[in-house]
Amino acid sequence: MKIGIVCYPTFGGSGVVATELGKALAENGHQVHFITYNQPARLDFYNQNIFYHEVSISTYPLFEYTPYELVLASKMVDVVKREGLDLLHVHYAIPHASAAYMARQILLKENIYIPFITTLHGTDITLVGKDASFEPVVTFSINESDGVTAVSEDLKNDTYKLFPITNQIRVIPNFVDLTRFSRQKKDHFKTAICPNGEKLLVHISNFRKVKRIEDVVYVFEKVRQHIKVKLLLVGDGPERQKIEGLCRDLKINEDVRFLGKLDAVEEVLSLADLFLLPSEKESFGLAALEAMACEVPVISSNTGGLPEINVNGVTGFLSNVGDIDDMAKNALIVLDPANHDRFKQEALKRAKVFELKNILPLYVNYYQEVIEKAKALVF
Repeated sequence: MKIGIVCYPTFGGSGVVATELGKALAENGHQVHFITYNQPARLDFYNQNIFYHEVSISTYPLFEYTPYELVLASKMVDVVKREGLDLLHVHYAIPHASAAYMARQILLKENIYIPFITTLHGTDITLVGKDASFEPVVTFSINESDGVTAVSEDLKNDTYKLFPITNQIRVIPNFVDLTRFSRQKKDHFKTAICPNGEKLLVHISNFRKVKRIEDVVYVFEKVRQHIKVKLLLVGDGPERQKIEGLCRDLKINEDVRFLGKLDAVEEVLSLADLFLLPSEKESFGLAALEAMACEVPVISSNTGGLPEINVNGVTGFLSNVGDIDDMAKNALIVLDPANHDRFKQEALKRAKVFELKNILPLYVNYYQEVIEKAKALVF
C-alpha cells in the first residue's frame, strides 16, 4: 500500500505514534509518505519506503494568521496525485481531518477518491475539540471520515459523549517498540545520579497543567521523608518555571534534576525505579507504557485510558487525581525491596500486550478494509 501520514511533527504523543507507525509500515514493505510542516521528531530515513513532503507555509500581509489548513489540503492533493496514494491517515482531528476532507472533495472532481482515516489522540477531543468554535467542524470531519480510530476505550466513549458522532469508532491502542524501549544496562549513569544508592523516580511530559507535575513533586517529597530518593523530570513546557520554584520552596531542589526535552528517553527510563504520572487526564498514557516496557512500575492517576494500561496492584498502582498521600504510600510499597522485582516483571509483561508487532496488523487490516470500501464506490 501507499499511505500518506499527516501529523504534528512534535514530541507530543500523537506525532510520536504517527511517526513510529509510519516507520513500522515502511519496514513491512508499505510505501509511507509523511506530509507535515517540519520533519517529525522521531523520523529517520534509513528505509527506502519512507518519503517526506514538506508543507511550505508562505506569509502574506493580507492574512493575520496563515491559513495552514488550506495549504495542507493542497499539499495532500498534490501528493495523492503525484505518488498515487491509496489512503490518507491523519492523526489529530484539528485541522488534519477537515483538511483531508477538503482534499478528498477536490480530488473527486478528477474522479479520484482518496479515503482517509482519522485517528483521535485525546486533546483534539477532550480539550481543543470542546471549544464551541471548533465543534461543528470537528463533528463534520469525523463523521465524514472513511474510518475513525481512537487510542483507548475511554477516548472513544468521550468522543461519543462530547460530539454527535454517527460514524463508527474503532479502538486501536497505542503501542511500544520493544526493540527500542527495553531496559539497558546503565549502571555507571545510575551511580552518577544516585551515588548513595538512592531510588530514582522519573516523570516525562510536556509540562502542561493537565500533567499535574506539582503532584509529582509533592509525592516525591513525601517519599523522600522515608527513603533516599532522587527525581528526574524530563520534558519542557509552560509549567517548568513554576515547578522549579516549588522545588526550591520545598528545599528539595538538590535532589531534583530537570533534563529538558530528550529524544532517547529509553536511556533515562533504564535508570528508573519508579515512574510517576499523576495526570488530570490521559487518553492513553504512552509515557507510562514506554516506562513499563523498560521494566519500570508506574504510579498514576486512575483517569482516562490509564487503567487500560496500568493494572492496579500488579504493574503499579492507580490513585484518584490529586490524592498525593495515596500515591506516596503506593510508591513506598512498590519500592520496597520485597516487592520491587515482582512489579518490574509484571510491568514488562503488561507492556508486551501493546508491543508494536501486535498492534501493527490491526492498522494494516483496517487500511485494507477502508481501501476496499472505497474501491466499491461508483462515480
